[in-house]
Amino acid sequence: MDTQQTTTGADAIDVAIASGTDFDGSPIPPAKLDLYKQVMALEAGRQRSGVSNTMRSRIVRIGAKHIARDELDRMLADAGFALLKDKEVAFYYGT
Repeated sequence: MDTQQTTTGADAIDVAIASGTDFDGSPIPPAKLDLYKQVMALEAGRQRSGVSNTMRSRIVRIGAKHIARDELDRMLADAGFALLKDKEVAFYYGT
């Protein structure tokens, strides 16, 4: 195993899953890997609604962890995306 495995970046989780090893060096249990692969295979077969929709979803899901609500709303508007929906605000910001 690569002892210098990175825990940062967009693909760090995917690299760890592919290697079957958690960031602390412990093996990921086979049952967890199997379930993950099963669900990801279902997702891989799902028809997509469009790149722009997926980009917005990812921006909201990840951005809400790092960016204040008002700022994320402004950034979405500036980029031409729809503003945060009430259900997104409630889910990600708890308000």
